[in-house]
Amino acid sequence: MEFYDLKSRSKVDIGDGDMTKKKMVRKTKTGEQVRYALMGNYQGRVLYKFVNEKTYNDTNVKEVS
Repeated sequence: MEFYDLKSRSKVDIGDGDMTKKKMVRKTKTGEQVRYALMGNYQGRVLYKFVNEKTYNDTNVKEVS
């Protein structure tokens, strides 16, 4: 999967073995907001990529809380 590395300002490819996924829920005045993120380890740093729910569910990687 392709991530954007802010430090090097370039796109990097990260394999499924170095990725995890996380569902972030927060309460707002009007209800709940749900964000779906994929996290990839690249050169000792964690890169985040926010995705939609379909991509989140289709990705077969370990889910962290």
